[in-house]
Amino acid sequence: MKGLIAATYAPMHQDSSLNLGVVPHYAEFLIGNGVKGAFINGSTGDFASLSVAERKEITKAWGENKSADLFVIDHVGHTSLNEAKELAKHAADKVDGIAALAPYYFRLSDINKLVEYCKEIAACAPTIPFYYYHIPVLTGANFNMAEFLELATPQIPNLAGIKFTNNNLIDYKYSKEFNNGSANILFGFDEILLSSLPFGADGWVGSTYNHLAPLYLAIIEAFNNNDHKLAADLQQKSMKFVDTLNAKGGFNGAAKSFMKALGLDLGPSRFPHVTLTDAQIEEAKAELDALGITPYLGKI
Repeated sequence: MKGLIAATYAPMHQDSSLNLGVVPHYAEFLIGNGVKGAFINGSTGDFASLSVAERKEITKAWGENKSADLFVIDHVGHTSLNEAKELAKHAADKVDGIAALAPYYFRLSDINKLVEYCKEIAACAPTIPFYYYHIPVLTGANFNMAEFLELATPQIPNLAGIKFTNNNLIDYKYSKEFNNGSANILFGFDEILLSSLPFGADGWVGSTYNHLAPLYLAIIEAFNNNDHKLAADLQQKSMKFVDTLNAKGGFNGAAKSFMKALGLDLGPSRFPHVTLTDAQIEEAKAELDALGITPYLGKI
């Protein structure tokens, strides 16, 4: 599982109920813009604001739309281990892989507890790859991932790697090198994708790959062509994209709303995220155009 992997939004009707009828079009949109995979039910997908039943519905819908052109990884993590295991069992025959972040209310104080948690969840879907979703800024589980791989690999047969959403590039590098590169370490920090390239990154998960996949593909191409100035200039555009939408009341909700400007109406966001008005979306479009970002936006 490599390439750009979009952390997808939960599509909704105006009354905030799920709008799963848009998923086939969503999948086509991602494929058409060079995205290779969908990471569903994650932070971008507002999993913490969804019921378990809703998460299962999303899993089923995306599972029906995975293909040779678009693989699907389902995040099944939960504050309740039993619920996470139930979600993993449900996903086992529907998607290409599962992931789980650490419990984030009663937080883990010991890396061995993290391994135990992952082991129990992974065992519920033993025939598909399992990824640990490392996002310490939200979970508080700020453990060394190279150490996690050393402890977990012998105990979790289907451990494929880590969704590494942290800017600790030292730990990222050591995780990439673990056991001669046997683990698939998916880099999860969009705004510094460029920083992952010298370390051999070949898989990335992020929310802005929904909007700006052409931009990130251009960054990778420029880096591979040794045009480091162009790569850095393009990376700055992705930073400005995040800054622009974040200023509209918060990035998660604003960025979901902005998908409407790309021809894909994914509906409102759930509390506490904002939902932009059409006027605010037009304002954002004008600001992004002035920054030279418009040519790199995804297209239907």
